[in-house]
Amino acid sequence: MSRRDAVTDALLAFALTLLTVLLLAGFPGLPWLAYALALPHSAALALRRRTPVPAVGLGVATGLTYLVVGYPMVGLGVTGLVWAYTIGLLWRPPRSLVVHGVVLSGVAATMLAGSQGDSQTLVGNLVVLSAAYLLGDSARRRRDVLALHRDRADQLERTQAEVARRAVAEERLRIARELHDVVAHSMSVVAVQAGTGRLVIDSEPARAREALAVIERTSRDALDEMRRLLGVLRDDADGGAGRTPAPGLAALDELVARTVASGVPVSVRIEGERRPLPTGLELAAYRIVQEALTNVARHAPGAAATVVLTYDADTLGVEVTNTPSASRPATDGAGLGLIGMRERATLYGGDVTAEPVPDGGFVVRTTLRGER
Repeated sequence: MSRRDAVTDALLAFALTLLTVLLLAGFPGLPWLAYALALPHSAALALRRRTPVPAVGLGVATGLTYLVVGYPMVGLGVTGLVWAYTIGLLWRPPRSLVVHGVVLSGVAATMLAGSQGDSQTLVGNLVVLSAAYLLGDSARRRRDVLALHRDRADQLERTQAEVARRAVAEERLRIARELHDVVAHSMSVVAVQAGTGRLVIDSEPARAREALAVIERTSRDALDEMRRLLGVLRDDADGGAGRTPAPGLAALDELVARTVASGVPVSVRIEGERRPLPTGLELAAYRIVQEALTNVARHAPGAAATVVLTYDADTLGVEVTNTPSASRPATDGAGLGLIGMRERATLYGGDVTAEPVPDGGFVVRTTLRGER
């Protein structure tokens, strides 16, 4: 029970108790017992949701006793209607029907045995009390439906969060494996070049210097990738997969050819001076383009795509745009493919934006940096 509900019930009980006093005051000569029964009948509403069973028991008992003794029915005011509504609001059938039946039986018995109105008045009172009960039952049903919808929405939100968390973990695991392969390949190159340099250092100094230059460049790239690899756990459940280098931008033409063969026309544009980049950065750019083209084929069949690579002094811009189609990728940025792209971009100081364009197409953009 919320604090707001408690305050609401307290104010309702206070207002009806005050109304009861005013109504009873209109019947001069009523004994103190009438007040002793009518006032608790109204005041018990303050506890109707905090302790429903004792509150309803007190309200019904005092109200029926008040009628049995023969005090004027109008003295109870609208409190009886509020209790009938409350019974329908608090409990589901058959429990609420049993309690409501007890109330109706008590009212009917006291009115038939006494002299408070004729049969028409009796029927009118029973109808009004039943209408109040049905209103309370309807409010309870609406409340239960809303609670069910909230529970389902919360469950769906938790499920989506768990799916996203797993997707991030799986993508990071994949990145860790690929970066491990990049570093392992680089170390293989270093070993080969070091062996070559040792063999030719006396007979071919120039070749030895070239081997040392390759070792220096490859070692620095490998150290950069190792630095990015720290903190990313790698599971060896792949059983020692091959250590061939992961694809980079050199394999972009092959990726485009496969995409075109699948029915998606793709054009590639290079802006700026193309230059060698760290292997891990090229891998991230390749995977982002691959995922974006996969989304075009999956969500925008019949659309054409354009890939733009922008080489700046220390950044690489990646942009994949597709033309309008009858079906477009989701625009909320919550897809698992976008999660993977963002994880890769984050490794290189960038972020991924995915949004519709004015002509009805869709664009994915990111900027990757060689150093963070």
